[in-house]
Amino acid sequence: MSVVGDGTERGDAGVDEPGWEVDPDDEPGAAVVAAVGRQIKAWREAAGMRAAEFGTAMGYSEDLIYKVEGGRRIPRPEFMDGADGVLRAGGKLAAMKADIAEVRYPKKIRELAKMEAAAVELSAYGSHNIHGLLQTEEYARALFGMRRPAYSQDEVERLVAARTARQSIFSRSPAPELSFVQEEVTLRRHLGGRMVWRRQLERLLEVSELRHVEIQVMPTSRDEHAGMGGEMQVLKFKDGSAVGRSEGDFGSRPVSDPKYLRIIELRCGIIRAQALNPGESRAFIEQVLGET
Repeated sequence: MSVVGDGTERGDAGVDEPGWEVDPDDEPGAAVVAAVGRQIKAWREAAGMRAAEFGTAMGYSEDLIYKVEGGRRIPRPEFMDGADGVLRAGGKLAAMKADIAEVRYPKKIRELAKMEAAAVELSAYGSHNIHGLLQTEEYARALFGMRRPAYSQDEVERLVAARTARQSIFSRSPAPELSFVQEEVTLRRHLGGRMVWRRQLERLLEVSELRHVEIQVMPTSRDEHAGMGGEMQVLKFKDGSAVGRSEGDFGSRPVSDPKYLRIIELRCGIIRAQALNPGESRAFIEQVLGET
């Protein structure tokens, strides 16, 4: 079995097998996928079709059909549409795309996306790479592709899709206030190659034009720096609650205890004060882009 460019797999019979592997540690997600698989199997059997016949009609391998029906693989939306048509389910299987969409991404990312979707304010400092919400698809793909031990191509595409989906935060209404501080080195490191890097810098300039977004750069030349411990982030919600995370502190886990949040918020505030202001930062990014 081989992997093709869009992250799908090609089975021995030469047919694409679209979908994502199920995380065994994601019990809620696995339960949803198993329930969808049982429904597909029930409709197939009611139609009097064997798995191999169903696979042929769908254009997929028999092995893929068994994986989906057994809850071992998360089907892509096009699979659900195709199954609905072949089995004449009248839209009932296609409607399950919404359930699949909820669990297609890793549990940790789903939880983060839910918090970001509810946040009215976000403050973040990035020290090693561009913040995920600011990344282009190509930059994210390059970043996940560098991970060691290596992700499978299927997992890389799944993670890229999840990261891209989170960026809907920029078009939310009412818009949340978003503040990012990026270490200078993250703007100069050519992750993914020169063209990917240039497009990433252009993306930063595009996003910085949004009225509810501030992007600042922390110059390497600063004599004092409150963020030497690593990246951090604070999310604030409408009810006045907040969640923060600081790399290397509090087990690197999200925290909501006020005494811990105060520390993270203090550091974020000092970092913003130490960094270039938004106007200076935009000019700095333009300068770096011009040097390429």
